Amino acid sequence: QVPPVASGGGSVQAGDSLRLSCAVSLSGRPFRPYAVAWFRQAPGNEREFVASISWLPGSINYIDSVKGRFTISKDNAEDTVYLQMNSLRPEDTAVYYCNTLKGLTFLSGVYTPEYDIGSWGQGTQVTVSS
Repeated sequence: QVPPVASGGGSVQAGDSLRLSCAVSLSGRPFRPYAVAWFRQAPGNEREFVASISWLPGSINYIDSVKGRFTISKDNAEDTVYLQMNSLRPEDTAVYYCNTLKGLTFLSGVYTPEYDIGSWGQGTQVTVSS
């Protein structure tokens, strides 16, 4: 199973927008994933969950710091998940990754993903300057 690959990052000014793409390969998978999620990792920080969208329509989740600014969507025909990022802030600077999930729990304000493959694909750098 091949992990998803993120693309679309770049260097922008605060307030600008970017759209990230996540190409999901279903080859070799006995089942479709439960969801696709975006994560980000800033230098010196752990990788954090940003947003998720269920493979079948019905569930979208965001962390509080991106609500109202980021929009996750899915192109069913292309098996691609997008993350539209508007009103970018310097604190959004990170390497962004995507991955597929077999589960997701939300407890005490924290999303805990359950990955369905044990590897990560290439991330994409997002740099926001003030």
